[in-house]
Order: sequence, then C-alpha cells, then structure tokens
Amino acid sequence: MATTLTLKSGTSWPDTWQRCLAVAPEAFREDRVLNLWNASWQADGRTLPATSPLDGTPIAGPPRLDGVTAHRAVRAGLDQHRAWRHVPLEERRARIAATLDALAEHRELLALLLVWEIGKPWRLAQADVDRAVDGVRWYVDGIEPMLDGRAPLDGPVSNIASWNYPMSVLVHALLVQALAGNAVIAKTPTDGGVACLTLACALAAREGVPITLVSGSGGELSRALVRAPEIGCVSFVGGRDTGAAVATAVADLGKRHVLEQEGLNTWGIWNYSDWDTLSAVVPKLFDYGKQRCTAYPRFVVQRALFDEFLTAYLPAVRTLTLGHPLAVDKRDDPYPRLDFGPVINAAKAKELHDQIAEAVDRGAVPLHRGRTADARFLPGQDTSAYVQPVTLLGPPPSSPLHHAEPFGPVDTIVLVDTEAELLAAMNASNGALVATLSTDDPGTYARLAPQIRAFKVGHGTARSRGDRDELFGGFGASWRGAFVGGELLVRAVTQGPAGERLPGNFPDYQLMP
Repeated sequence: MATTLTLKSGTSWPDTWQRCLAVAPEAFREDRVLNLWNASWQADGRTLPATSPLDGTPIAGPPRLDGVTAHRAVRAGLDQHRAWRHVPLEERRARIAATLDALAEHRELLALLLVWEIGKPWRLAQADVDRAVDGVRWYVDGIEPMLDGRAPLDGPVSNIASWNYPMSVLVHALLVQALAGNAVIAKTPTDGGVACLTLACALAAREGVPITLVSGSGGELSRALVRAPEIGCVSFVGGRDTGAAVATAVADLGKRHVLEQEGLNTWGIWNYSDWDTLSAVVPKLFDYGKQRCTAYPRFVVQRALFDEFLTAYLPAVRTLTLGHPLAVDKRDDPYPRLDFGPVINAAKAKELHDQIAEAVDRGAVPLHRGRTADARFLPGQDTSAYVQPVTLLGPPPSSPLHHAEPFGPVDTIVLVDTEAELLAAMNASNGALVATLSTDDPGTYARLAPQIRAFKVGHGTARSRGDRDELFGGFGASWRGAFVGGELLVRAVTQGPAGERLPGNFPDYQLMP
C-alpha cells in the first residue's frame, strides 16, 4: 500500500525561521530580513512577497533597495575597503577562519534554508555548505604565496550571482575576496536564497569581515553595483543576456571583471563501447535537476551507436527520483535521498513545459518522460514548480532547446555521422564551460578535444566547476574577464606588477593559464 507522506519533524518553514531569529537576531525580524550596509543591519527596502518552490509556502522575500540607497551602500563599502586593506593578513585570516567555524556550526540550518528557498534536496544542500567552508579553508591555509607581491584592489569587489549556489559560489567568493584584502558587496539573487545569504553574512559580520549585502532589481541597482567608480571589480554569475549588459558596462569603464555566463555544455559519443560507465553517470548528471552552470543537457551521439546508447541511457534515466525534499514516510525518518526536487519557481517550470511542447510540435522526438505518479509529494501540495525529467531527440533549430541550456531536467540528443558534425554540434553555443568526449581511442580524444570550445574537456568523465586549486573559466561567449579557481581567484581580485596580463577572456586578448 502507498504511504501518505508527511513533513519531516522540525523542518517546517516557521520552525526554520524561528531558528534564524534565534541564531542571528540582528539580521532577522519576525516579518523580514534586513539589508547589511555601512557595517550595520538596515530595515530599509521594499519587501516583496515570495514563496518556496517546494510547495508554494510563503517565505521571506528580498528587501529591495532603490538606486539612491544602493549608491550610499557602495560608498560606505569603499570606506570599509580603505580600512580593511590595511588590516594585517594574519588578522584577516583569523577572522575568516572564525567565520568558517561559525558556518560549520550552523551547517544544518544553512542547508535547510537552501532546501526551502531554492529547492535543493538535503544531500545537495549540505554539500553546498560544505564546499563553501572546505573551499575557503584551503585558501586560509595557503594564502601567503598567493598574495606574494600583490595588493588589494582600489575599491570593493561587487558580486552579482545567480540563485543556484548561494554558499559554494557566492559566499565562497566573498570570503576569499575579503581574505585577499578587499571589502565585498553582494546582491542577493532575485529568485531565491536571501535568508541563507543573510544568515551567512551575519556570521561573517560578527567576526568583523567587511561585507555589504543588499537586495533589489538588477536594473535598479546596476548603476551602483556595476558602474559606480568606487567599485574595484565586478564578479558576475548568470545568463548571457544580463551578462552581456554587464560586460558592456565594465568594458566601457575599463573595470576589473569576472563574468561567468551560460553555455551549452555537451557530451559527445564517438567510437565508444564502455556503456556500463555511461549508465552509471547518467543519474548523477541530473543532480539538482541540471540547474547548475556545469550541467550537461546535450548528448551528441554517433548515429551508428544510437541503439547502444539508448540501451545504456534509458534504464539509467528511469531510475531518477524526485519530489518534495522534506517529505518522509514518518516524521522522524531521515531526509529522503532524491536526485532533485523542484525547479526554482513555477514560472520556470511553465517555461520548460512550453519549450518541450513546442519542440515536439516542431519535430523533436520524445524518448523519455518521467511519470508524476513516481514522484514523492505531500498530500495536496502545490506541485507547480516541479518538472519531470524529459529526453528529446533532435530538437529543431528554431527551439531554444537546440542552442541554449534549459537549466532544468531536460536532455536533448543530436545524432551525427562525421567528426566534423560532432564538433559542430558540440560547439553549438559559441563557447561553454565544460564538455566531455567519450571515445575508446586516446588518440581520437587527443585530436578532437582541443577543437571543442570548452574551458574543461573530460575524457569519458564529467567536469565540474572544481574546488581549491582547480582552475575555472569559459570559452567564447560563456566567459568574460579573468579566469578563477585556485591562485587565479586571488589574482583576479588583487593588483600585481605593473602591466600584468591576467589569464582570462578579455575584449583585446585571451590568455590561457
């Protein structure tokens, strides 16, 4: 008999919110979160309503500032920067280390906020927190040689990031930038993560780390957070449309920048036979519903191998589990182990459903559709933000699914007959962050991989953003400005010798590490 699911004990949104109030009363009120600027928590900004993608539960919305207040926050950030850049490295390191201890202490609450705000399953929410803490500890332990001969920037680093990795991308970047001697400014993502970021920044601010955290629309705040002369560097993670506008602004101003943008990451199959390995990796590629910059939404498959590919792929994709990340059989049961929960909101789910329907109407062949009956939901819950996994063969050129990443649990497959077609299909988006080529012959990989326009290319294995000393960047339109990862992240937010050319993708040059 089917079991009626219930919410895990102690994980409701009211329970979670009360824990935030208890841990950081300076940053939370009963009805809202606060902005952090001028080294104090400010009850300003117009709070917008928000709901959780899990089940439509009302949650905390971002307190959106206007442009004038944002400029005041940036000017205050410059004052913090001018003081912080002269704080000795040992003291900066001690404060960042204390922040990491506090984040680790409140790991469970930070992860629970990620579940409610952006729909991450428990396992992945914990991993996001852990990657932030462990990644920054690596810099704390080894920062001295990275800063040798280098100095902080002339102004604070402004961070504008997407909602999908608040801890392991945004908080990680903030703390490393501060460790390198810069005050930091962050805009909370519009679509989710405000409470998690507020709690993390509250723990850092208690240790004297100079963080500014503000909310608002990109259009309203961009003049302050991107164009203001006080800003020393702009770090952006997001889509190509918004990224292009930011890229134009920083290029016009000659401002230091790191702009990570989307690209269609592809997995090529050519003269390949290790199908058991491919079957094992397929479910992992759906972690968090492919809502990450290093997801692989496109398989480019040699036509002669298509039957063998399907024999390996379809049973694997049918094992995927999704549902409400806090729904359990009994209230004290462990968190469910899911591949993914909802997408970020109901509007995104509708966009994906519409794109899938349009692609099929124009000739794409549906090879797999997940069944709603197999998902784990609470009785009567809102499921409008959930999308079942879908696999389409041959998306038409007119479809967005042909040339752009869907940022959802949708795979597309393109068949090719020649190596030239393989490369053309793998390079469909004018640059990507990662790619993989599965081929039995090392010589074939060595010959074709350099022609794939991705920063990282794996041989039969998935590539990721990476942590610690692993570098990260993008080719073509997927990246603008300095590359990051390892020592390059520190170099991107510090000043080196006169005339230094940073590794990166700039308007007038591209320099690989």
